[in-house]
Amino acid sequence: MNARTEPAEAEPDAPARPPLVRELLLVAGLFLVYKFGRRLASGHTGEAFRNARHVWDLERWLHLPGEGGVQSLLLHGDTLVHVANTYYATVHFPATAAFLVWLYLRRPGHYVWARRVLAAVTGAALVLHLAFPLAPPRMLAATGLVDTGRLYGPSVYGPPRTDALSNQFAAMPSLHFGWALMVAVGLIVATRSRWRWLWLLHPLLTLLVIVGTANHYWLDVIVATTLLGAALAVLRLPHHRPARTTGGPTRPRPVARPADRHRLVGAGR
Repeated sequence: MNARTEPAEAEPDAPARPPLVRELLLVAGLFLVYKFGRRLASGHTGEAFRNARHVWDLERWLHLPGEGGVQSLLLHGDTLVHVANTYYATVHFPATAAFLVWLYLRRPGHYVWARRVLAAVTGAALVLHLAFPLAPPRMLAATGLVDTGRLYGPSVYGPPRTDALSNQFAAMPSLHFGWALMVAVGLIVATRSRWRWLWLLHPLLTLLVIVGTANHYWLDVIVATTLLGAALAVLRLPHHRPARTTGGPTRPRPVARPADRHRLVGAGR
């Protein structure tokens, strides 16, 4: 078999899938670090409420729409507000986990990129939670909003003084929205369906839910979007070279120079 007929060695067009055990340990470790960090940020009640009043006043100074307008839409019926509370309580983690699992199985290169972006956003959010404890609008009497989770259920939070599982003073930024937006961005980038833009409904619904249930301010969403945008700008999706065909390298066709064309024309005379 000569060099002309011997098949060339194909280059992979996608990176190898990372080892499963390593990824499970890595993701679990990142989650535990985040949960432990959130617990460190709890207990700053006075500072959290002072920051909440500052955020509320800043939103009014910026003429942002009132969160109460969204909540009033939910309060038209018990069923609607119950669905919103259920969405807030049950969709956040499972949707993000399903997104990562699908990428790991079907788009390994996109998985590594998405995991890095989510880790960067979550790490930056943890720093903000530690530096800027913030009570959610449902706790601030000045907002006039109600705690829909406590009144209508289901609620993921207990009384702040006895809730040992979560830090309720970590409203800014909203990781509910930041993760949901990354899920939509990741699926839009990783797929080619003409319907892929419908994934943006996930962060849109999340936005309406977290504001309408009085768990987050508009500024929490703005800060989360800014952090995600910065992470996407720094951690770009790597481009991979397509695999070569087995027919061997193709040589570029020579382009005739003007002088050569004149010679060819003269040769036919």
